[in-house]
Amino acid sequence: MKKQSFFYPWILFFVLAPLHADMVSRRAAITGGGGPGRCTLEVNVDHEAQVEIFGDTANLRTLGGQPAFWRRFECNVPLPQTPRGFRISRINGRGLVRLLKDPSSNNGTAIIHVSDPKAGRGGYSLELTWRTTGSGWGSGPLPGGGWGPSAAPGPGGGWFATRSCQDSVTSWLNRDGYQVTSFGRMAPEDRPGPNRWISGLVTGKRGSDYRRFSFVCSVDVRSGQVRYVDVRRHVSHWSHQ
Repeated sequence: MKKQSFFYPWILFFVLAPLHADMVSRRAAITGGGGPGRCTLEVNVDHEAQVEIFGDTANLRTLGGQPAFWRRFECNVPLPQTPRGFRISRINGRGLVRLLKDPSSNNGTAIIHVSDPKAGRGGYSLELTWRTTGSGWGSGPLPGGGWGPSAAPGPGGGWFATRSCQDSVTSWLNRDGYQVTSFGRMAPEDRPGPNRWISGLVTGKRGSDYRRFSFVCSVDVRSGQVRYVDVRRHVSHWSHQ
């Protein structure tokens, strides 16, 4: 696949995004099964953290205190782009949990804020639920192991396109000696035509050096094949201490 470099206006948004927050990504264990969509997640928070969930991927950002970390992330299907009746329930946890952004109005990304005011670490168990019928991504299993709209003829759909894009970006960075540590906010664009365009940020690690990259992909939603990918390295970088 030929590498190409173009300037995209959206890169300005990512350049201005804050880079200081610690973030750990995790992919959900997909269990399958019928019924409403459901995800269960468990995190450990010292003071303040934020969870961003998109499809089958979640980013845990530490906003204050010692680094937050994952204990569990499990879903029966990936979170769809426009879930109906999305709800969050706290199963366990001593602090405050708030839904900051509903995925149905935030391009399929749920943002949850966890505040743990007491001294020391606190464990939090959360359950996310939604109705899957007619909800878009993740409405049913497709041939080839992907998930997408039940009417799709193949492994296409928003979530599968995003996964294909992430895999291509990961391969690109691996060829340059980088290991992907986390994907940041991703922005799918619904343009006319058979291809789905996805842009975002990714953090790569090579030795003790961490770098931030911006990327854009074009994915054929009918076949799941990545037609185009471009990864650009930002000038700013930092070393992990």
